[in-house]
Amino acid sequence: MVAVFIAGDKESALFHLFTLGERMADRIRFGPAGTPWAFKELRQPITELPRFLHKEGLDALEYQAVRWGQEPQIKQEDAEKLGTNAKANDVWLSMHGSYFISLQSKKDVAEASKRRLLACATAAQWMDAHLIVFHPGFYMGHGAKEILQISIKIIENIVKDMQALGLTIKLGLETMGKRSQFGSLEEVLTVCEEVEQTAPVIDWSHIHARTQGGLIIQADFIEVIDQIEKRLGRDATENLHCHFSRMEFSAKGEVRHHTLAETRYGPDFRVLAHVIAEAGLKPVFICESPLIDVDAQKMRDIFQKRVQKKS
Repeated sequence: MVAVFIAGDKESALFHLFTLGERMADRIRFGPAGTPWAFKELRQPITELPRFLHKEGLDALEYQAVRWGQEPQIKQEDAEKLGTNAKANDVWLSMHGSYFISLQSKKDVAEASKRRLLACATAAQWMDAHLIVFHPGFYMGHGAKEILQISIKIIENIVKDMQALGLTIKLGLETMGKRSQFGSLEEVLTVCEEVEQTAPVIDWSHIHARTQGGLIIQADFIEVIDQIEKRLGRDATENLHCHFSRMEFSAKGEVRHHTLAETRYGPDFRVLAHVIAEAGLKPVFICESPLIDVDAQKMRDIFQKRVQKKS
């Protein structure tokens, strides 16, 4: 249990207690965001994907529920089988929730967004996934401070609804890459301080894009990690759920993901791998490049070489 001090109004403050390390990864892990093309060509059921990844030497998977509506779009028995096979093949399972979530929109859109997120959370718990990742929403023409407070209240209510349904899976707020999107590092950390059953999802490529190429040298990555540890504690930094790819960006932020081989784009995973190895952290890395499993293996190999060099 980690205690984090949160400042409230001038008359009051509280200690927000939350469990962030209940289900920590035992080591640094790598895997794809979704289903690799090579697996699709096998025409096997999704429940067999963990076995495929294990053969590739990968040990994480972020199941993609990004097109889901307001009901789970996987049968419960298939979800449970996927979870069972993930454990049998030592694959750390998480889920990416629906893209069609805009919590800060008008009431009917926000309610539909909530139902989509609850549908994803229901299926993720069937799978016994460790985390459900989601995009918090947009500023919708409002000021950042106003949207932050609105978002905190909405996410608090969603967590209450989840708890009423017996859904204990954590909600992972992803750092977002477009400046029109709610989800700067500061905003994500603030929500995680304020709302129980939440955790940050650090998308390094999104941070790079949002800061206009701000992740170049080791100190840039260390600054992000230091902010997380200062706000959420050591457990949070040791057990991060991360996304990574190289990223093209414009003045508005994120444009598109690129492969590790496309070195004209940043950030450079070799720099981050050095920081992670030196700090002794053990994040889960989900690859979002166009070559989701191939580049996940490259990331794994880069990190292993870094560790060997250190020893």
